[in-house]
Amino acid sequence: MAQLFITAKQAPALDPLTRATVTIAWVILLNKPFYPLYVWYLTGDGLFASLGTLLGTPFFLAIPFLARHSPLAARIALPVVGTLDTLFETKLFGSASGTDLYFAACIMLVALSFRAHELWWQRGLTAFVFLVFVVSRYGIGAPLHVWSSEDLATLLNLNTFAVASLLAFIALNHAGLERDAERPADKAS
Repeated sequence: MAQLFITAKQAPALDPLTRATVTIAWVILLNKPFYPLYVWYLTGDGLFASLGTLLGTPFFLAIPFLARHSPLAARIALPVVGTLDTLFETKLFGSASGTDLYFAACIMLVALSFRAHELWWQRGLTAFVFLVFVVSRYGIGAPLHVWSSEDLATLLNLNTFAVASLLAFIALNHAGLERDAERPADKAS
């Protein structure tokens, strides 16, 4: 019978770019459960609607496991999952809440997570994130939850701070990483 689990000793070490991707996925995962609580605490409203933000959790959770099998797929998955999660949250809360600012983090991930020979993945994902942003601005209609203008101002402040924090973390996490080096296993990805 095939071994079901790979021990840490048997698993190959992740390359620096993929390790950075996995770290960001874990940071997002660890913060996601607190977001509905922040929304509820700060606005006193929308707890049920903000619980919808947890729907993306399994997709972020899949990224660290995907990284062991295909580093490139994991590095593609993080901005794709982040983009679709941001689109959904923008539909939940509306653009005025600032949730669409998370598209900036997705673009930054695309800019930093690929090697020179992965240029077409980078260009395609950049176009994808931007297209989804445009759809979020002009094509998704009214938000699923109606917020007061005071609550929207609070959410905009919360999301602006959260996005700035995430962007700073992404920049620090990727600082000094070699983007042109690759492991032989990456060539097969």
